[in-house]
Amino acid sequence: MKAVCWYGTQDVRVETVDDPHILNPHDAIIKVTLTAICGSDLHLYNGYNPSMKSGDILGHEFMGEVVEIGPAVTSLHIGDRVVIPFAIACGQCFYCRRQLWSLCDNTNPNAAMLEKVYQDSTARLFGYSHLFGGYAGGQAEYVRVPFADVGALRVPPEFNDEQVLFLSDIFPTGYMAAENCTIQTGDTVAVWGCGPVGQFAIQSARLLGADRVIAIDRFPERLRMAQQYGQADVINYEDSDDVVDRLRSMTGGRGPDACIDAVGMEAHGTTLAAWYDRVKQSASLETDRPIALRECIYACRKGGTISIPGVYSGFIDKMPFGAAFGKALTFKMGQTHVHRYMRPLLELIQRRAIDPSFLITHRVPLSQAREAYEMFCNKEDSCIKVVLTP
Repeated sequence: MKAVCWYGTQDVRVETVDDPHILNPHDAIIKVTLTAICGSDLHLYNGYNPSMKSGDILGHEFMGEVVEIGPAVTSLHIGDRVVIPFAIACGQCFYCRRQLWSLCDNTNPNAAMLEKVYQDSTARLFGYSHLFGGYAGGQAEYVRVPFADVGALRVPPEFNDEQVLFLSDIFPTGYMAAENCTIQTGDTVAVWGCGPVGQFAIQSARLLGADRVIAIDRFPERLRMAQQYGQADVINYEDSDDVVDRLRSMTGGRGPDACIDAVGMEAHGTTLAAWYDRVKQSASLETDRPIALRECIYACRKGGTISIPGVYSGFIDKMPFGAAFGKALTFKMGQTHVHRYMRPLLELIQRRAIDPSFLITHRVPLSQAREAYEMFCNKEDSCIKVVLTP
């Protein structure tokens, strides 16, 4: 089969690899019908995860048709259309029983490796390095899905693939980020980053009752999308002397009730602190650039909430933790518990409260994945979201 394989920093190739096979009675084999490039894939593409190996198959946002099932699979049948969550969960451990699916204790065979970094292990992820299990991803023609009864969501025939693909990751991620804000009627929510997760966080904040959403980015096409689909007020941080001051002036001097960092480890900025982070990251003196997170802490009103769906990988520097403590801020963060949200969000799509396909700006055959990664990484051709068709 054909698959998108990682070979080094900014080096991905479409290669011919072995087809997947049933290895465990609870496995299913999926023929991929649609897959996508995620912003998290760019962390691998840009070389920020040290546990990648040459030839690793990328991709954790995908869906397709069931073509083979193991003898212990009971809820799926050959021919079912399914969306697959990016985290692989067993359904039986302490964390799965509490719907903390991305913290599953039983699916990461490289748990000891991750424990050296985090002191704990989390769930295995599709196509996301050997720290998270080294499992083949879904940017391929076929993929093996472990614990298929637990993860796969069957898709009703009235939905097309583009409407439901993002239930695999970014729609639940944006929704959980907004839900973590404990939004009250009349609240103002500020969202740093208007990429795919940020766009869904903006719309989810509206769905959950936010009176006002303020979106911060530097790309005009992203800001336009936030205005058009999320009815957001926008700040282009390259045109603003100080984002924090601007947010305070827009909120009567108090600051937003909640702030969402949908950027994470590869944040950009124009301040001295932003340049400091770029130098330290390039010299491996810190792993992440927490520019957006610092601004969230300074901007958020006293007693407010900081929600962090943006991925951070390790260690950050010069954090104003005293300000966070003094302002009595609440922090909520983590890999998304996608399983918890797939069915409720499918119902929102069914009720036409949202059509997630609005996000797609580029449709590309899998054979052109190398060019698509380069375009997405460099923000060329107003690219916001790429989907790949095997």
